[in-house]
This record gives sequence, C-alpha cells and structure tokens, in this order.
Amino acid sequence: MDNMSGSTSKSAELLAHARTVTPGGVNSPVRAFRAVGGTPRFIREAKGPWLTDVDGNRYVDLICSWGPMILGHAHPDVMAAVQDAASRGFSFGTPSENEVALATEIVRRVEPVEQVRLVSSGTEATMSAIRLARGATGRSKIVKFAGCYHGHVDALLAAAGSGVATFALPDTAGVPKSSAGETIVLPYNDVSALEAAFAEHGDEIAAVITEASPGNMGVVPPAAGFTKALRDITTKHGALLVSDEVMTGFRCSAAGWFGHEGQQGESAPDLFTFGKVMGGGFPAAAFGGRADLMGMLAPDGPVYQAGTLAGNPVATAAGLATLQGCTDEVYAHLDSTAHAIADAASAELTKAGVPHTVQWASSMFSIFFRDGAVTNYDDAKGQDTEAFSRFFNAMLDQGVHLPPSAYESWFVSASHDDEAVAHVIDALPAAARASAASTDSAATL
Repeated sequence: MDNMSGSTSKSAELLAHARTVTPGGVNSPVRAFRAVGGTPRFIREAKGPWLTDVDGNRYVDLICSWGPMILGHAHPDVMAAVQDAASRGFSFGTPSENEVALATEIVRRVEPVEQVRLVSSGTEATMSAIRLARGATGRSKIVKFAGCYHGHVDALLAAAGSGVATFALPDTAGVPKSSAGETIVLPYNDVSALEAAFAEHGDEIAAVITEASPGNMGVVPPAAGFTKALRDITTKHGALLVSDEVMTGFRCSAAGWFGHEGQQGESAPDLFTFGKVMGGGFPAAAFGGRADLMGMLAPDGPVYQAGTLAGNPVATAAGLATLQGCTDEVYAHLDSTAHAIADAASAELTKAGVPHTVQWASSMFSIFFRDGAVTNYDDAKGQDTEAFSRFFNAMLDQGVHLPPSAYESWFVSASHDDEAVAHVIDALPAAARASAASTDSAATL
C-alpha cells in the first residue's frame, strides 16, 4: 500500500536499484518492509520530528533511528558540535579529548560504571562484554533470554523457545553449532528456569546477559523482583551480570533503565553495554563497569579488544552534545508525549474492537495486537501481526512512520511538538479501522 499523499515512485526505483548492489536492497533487514509489506521509504532528510522521503512525502517519525534521536533530528546543538569537530578532522587513530569527555559523562550518569571502553556499535559492545566476562571468570557458558536481542554476535543469535536450560542451536545460517552451543537460552521473566540452569551448569556459566528492559520483542519490562533475582543468583554462583542498555541507556532516564528502576549498591550489574542515544545518531557505543573488571582489558590486562574508529572524534562530539541536552525537562516531555500518543492509539483500537495491550519502559512503549500482558517472547509471538501490518500501512498512508515490525518499541523525541502529536492522533481512527478490517470480514462469513 503506497502513500496516498503522494507518489513513492522514487523510493521504488531506488529499492529496485539497491537490490542489484545490496542484499535485499537494504543494510539492515527490518528496513526492507518484509514484515509489513509495501515499499520502504528512502529518506532524504529529517528535521525535528519529521522525515522527508525522496519523493517529497513527509512523515512524523516514531522510529527516531531506533532510539538515538532523543532530541529530534538535526538538533542545533548537536549539529554545532558535529560541525566543530568535523572542521578539525574526521578521524585520528589516536586518543582525543572528545572520547575522554564522553566517557566521563557516561561514568558520571551511571553510578556503578567506573570505567568504559568506547566501540562503534552495540554488537561490538555486547561481544566485548561477553569476552571480558569469560576472561574474568575463566568460564565459557553464557545465559541469555529468548526474545532479547544483543546484536548479531554469533553466540547470542540464538533462541530456544521456553525450554528450561536448553542449549541453543544457531538461529541463523552461518553460525556454527559450537558458537551457539555455549549459550543457554531461557524464557524471560522466569526465575525458576534461571535457578534450574545454574543448578545444573552454575560452575560453567560466565555471565547472564539481559536487556535491562527488553525492547526487541516489543517492550516487555522485567517483572517485579526479576532484576534482583538475576543479581542474587549470579552472585551466588560467581557469574557476572551484564545489563544490555544499548536501547534503554540514557533514554529511560539520565541513567537509563538502571536509574529508572532505582537499583543501587550491591544489586547493580557488573557490566553494562550502551549505544544509540550516547552516539546522537552516529556509530558509537560502549561497554563498562567496575574498574577491576575493566582493568582486565588490554593494554592493562589479558583480554584483547580494539577498534580503529572507536572513540571517533565526530561521533563522540555528537554523543556528548546529545547527553548534555537530555535534561529533566526533556525526559518529562518524552513521557507526556509518549502517553498522549499511546493513550489515543489504545482508545481508537478499543473503539474499533481490536484486541491490544500497551506496555511501557519509561517513555518507550509497544502496542501488542493481542489481549493480556506480554511477559516473554512466546507471549509476544502470540499477537496478530497481520493486524499490525494493516495498522502500520494505514498510518504510513497518512504520513506517520512507525517501526516496520510488530516486535519493536515506538520512540518519541523532545522535538515532537503539538503539531506532530496532533498529526499522529488524527491518523489513528482510520488506522484502527484498517487494523480491524479482516476481523470484520471473517465475522460475516
């Protein structure tokens, strides 16, 4: 279904050409719109809360580059920082002031993090944190949870449904069984499954890695007591706890989900991973934690990790300016804006008779097209993805760009003003009716 407000012929032409030079025509699979159908929009420019595609169509952006654009696109303070840094050179291959400034800001914001190492992507951050955990403990096995995404690291691209203490098989071609075979996949929010896994393999488990509040199966926050159970069980068995805050870091609060959830002192994770917001839209990420663990990294310790563009001076300038712009007022605006949109969407879906539930992680939210709470990946997979696809395309037709998957978080920015929110709300009634269309048709058969 193409945008009724204007032609999408240039996007279609670009996609056709892109497919000849790039697999699927995209550089990250979800962008291909395979989950929702239709033509992916090739965006030419973005400003504030608005995207403009190559055909000149405008959309309110509820992707926000999958989270990083917390201040909005082309924010003047970030633009000024980037232009100033770029005017002095793009990359040095040496230490620079900006990387120290960004690391200092991260350490200042997240109390348990005493040192960080900058990298270029969330995948690098989780890969490096896992290597560090294995090096620190001398153990090899990793526990992860089904539905949590930690980048395309071989050992973490695995899911095994809801089996207790199930050793993972690769979830994608190209990953050897030996890589995934060191990973134990458990159902999220299931403390008994975690206890069973440690009872059987506790002295082999280097770390448990979890999204601080998952957003990659849709937003599925940790149940009451789950975060503390993760800390207690790992501590008891001498394993490390790695909290993946690539998505939630500095978005859920000034200190990410850690700050939002209020965990302090001994309940803090050993290692954190960060990305997205801390890069301000540039390729930048980090992992960090206690100084004694981080001190095991080369050049001080035996665990090797490196990156040519790590700590890039332009990317770190963008990240620092973005974090400095994330004030209490910004976080309050994100919360009020997200609730205005989510509440209006829920009201229209209810009016149209569409089963759904809304779930939150601070200002991050997802609308699952199913009744009842979603507590794990199996619950998330139980939603009506076809209903979401109809909803998505109807919103796109009216100039609102949602994440093109039913298993993602919706994001807002500080730049989403009354005009942008009104545009979204005005599009909701027709989208809710479109989402209900097949249900109505089936009822008449």
